[in-house]
Amino acid sequence: MSTNIETLRQLAHLARLEFDETKEQEMLHDLNNILNWVDQLRQLDTQNVEPLIHISEELNVMREDAAQNTVRHEDALRLAPRKDSDYFRVPKVLE
Repeated sequence: MSTNIETLRQLAHLARLEFDETKEQEMLHDLNNILNWVDQLRQLDTQNVEPLIHISEELNVMREDAAQNTVRHEDALRLAPRKDSDYFRVPKVLE
């Protein structure tokens, strides 16, 4: 299976790509290599091959979701760039 330069130009137009002549020939060569590789895959006998649903048979192991304070409020306020009493000062985001 091979692709000609006109097909490549049509694909480039649809993908909004622009190539100079050197890159165009390079892309044509690469595209034909990819299509040949896919054609080789298409010729493989996959009758007795089960479909792959997951890459790995391992299951997700979830930890218990437990809230915990890792930084004390006073320490966080001490490191804040702006604060007001016991609160953080932040720029207004709504008008």
